[in-house]
Amino acid sequence: MFKKFLSFLIILSSVVASLTCAETDSSFDKNKRTLVIAHRGASAYLPEHTLEAKALAYGMHPDYIEQDLVLSKDNHLIVMHDIYLNSTTDVADVFPDRAREDGHFYTIDFTLEELKKLRVSEAFIMGEDGPQAKYPHRFPLWKSSFQLSTFEEEIELIQGLNRSLGYDIGIYPEIKKPYFHHWEGKDIAAIALEKLKQYGYINRDQKIFFQCFDAEELQRIKYELMPALDMDIPLVQLIAATSWGEKLIQVNGNIQNYDYDWMLEQGGLRKIANYADGIGPWYPMLIEIQDGKPRANNVVRRAHRRHLQVHPYTFRADPEKLPEEFESFNHFLHFAAYQLHVDGLFTDHPDQAVNYLSRGNRKQHQQ
Repeated sequence: MFKKFLSFLIILSSVVASLTCAETDSSFDKNKRTLVIAHRGASAYLPEHTLEAKALAYGMHPDYIEQDLVLSKDNHLIVMHDIYLNSTTDVADVFPDRAREDGHFYTIDFTLEELKKLRVSEAFIMGEDGPQAKYPHRFPLWKSSFQLSTFEEEIELIQGLNRSLGYDIGIYPEIKKPYFHHWEGKDIAAIALEKLKQYGYINRDQKIFFQCFDAEELQRIKYELMPALDMDIPLVQLIAATSWGEKLIQVNGNIQNYDYDWMLEQGGLRKIANYADGIGPWYPMLIEIQDGKPRANNVVRRAHRRHLQVHPYTFRADPEKLPEEFESFNHFLHFAAYQLHVDGLFTDHPDQAVNYLSRGNRKQHQQ
């Protein structure tokens, strides 16, 4: 009798173990190619978020092209990374008296007609000798002719190219700083969703991810805004370092940084999985260094266990941006795809990422 009971326990434990393994294995397909997301377009080669940078990115055949979105004074969705215009346009020359007290020129203070008068350049930093290129080896400052574009213009470009070329390249919009827009009396999330619905992005049959750093706004989108619009598109929770000030909140009348630490702490990913389909962490959040070599920590594994996709940012091939732990950009890509097992990655160099990852170089760069 005892032997029969023991045999039963052995069989039961084997079944449980197999089910556990099946659950773990099903959360990530190691044979699936890592998605390439063109970060702000082909931003390593042309000024970020311009239609030219998006057209070039399209020709590099990534899986998705990213759009950062901010609102103009007259509620147009403008494709640009920051809520102010200082670091990529000549706004200080065209509208010198329109800065706020903090010295910034905010997109939300300008109409679309005014914004279209601005000239866009490669990103720059103001120094004692004037603007200095943020990335010295990229497209030169103030060369050629670029301007800001609307979300409609970019969607129509990508959808038009999908039709004329027969590809199916997706979009990956991000609403920037919803808290700021709310403080200004504007609902950027609602406006963005309405625009997406207008262009046919209503459910998971379309190739789209919708991302934001604001957890509370994503939950509002999930539980309030999308149901009201009869929409269901996949959401991605971006994860920042608290010190960056990506979201500001009011506490007892004081303004302070939102605390992002909870997202990667115990129970954080479980909470995110209730309202999002993936996470977009800064890539160092997925790595630990041992004896000078990069190793995966447990974040990707924990996320996959919660059936969350993982799309880290930002992979750059510029020599000054390559992490010192990697001997080359291909080594960096290889580590992300075949050791971290991320589902997708944001890159300024979509051509290099597509070329490397499409070759399936699984055995190279083993640590």
